[in-house]
Amino acid sequence: MALVKAGVVVLDCAEPEKLAEFYKALLAAEQTEESANRVEIRGADGIRLAFRRDMNATPPSWPRPENALQAHLDFMVEDLDEAERKVVGLGGRPLETKEATGPYEERGYADPAGHSFTLRLVASTAPKQG
Repeated sequence: MALVKAGVVVLDCAEPEKLAEFYKALLAAEQTEESANRVEIRGADGIRLAFRRDMNATPPSWPRPENALQAHLDFMVEDLDEAERKVVGLGGRPLETKEATGPYEERGYADPAGHSFTLRLVASTAPKQG
């Protein structure tokens, strides 16, 4: 029998209720727990995230080196442009801007509290045509 039953990624932030709302909308999630200092959600695909109140939380400065990347989340999407519109509409912001034309396999963002995450394009499983 496994000793650990489940894992939850916990992000420290000043306003866990607000950050939970951002990720609930992004992940089509439901709130599963709430206390004075912590909110937990579960996404449609089972991913579990929690947000813990820390009034002194400082988000990483990635991609700038002065406060190295501490941790970040990767989310798989089928349409990067559509996902980006949703992220920005929810209050997130792009971290990496690229000047070259054409599609990118992944893009970096920050949530409203400054935590970094990546939207990664799901590899197509359709057979190649031609």
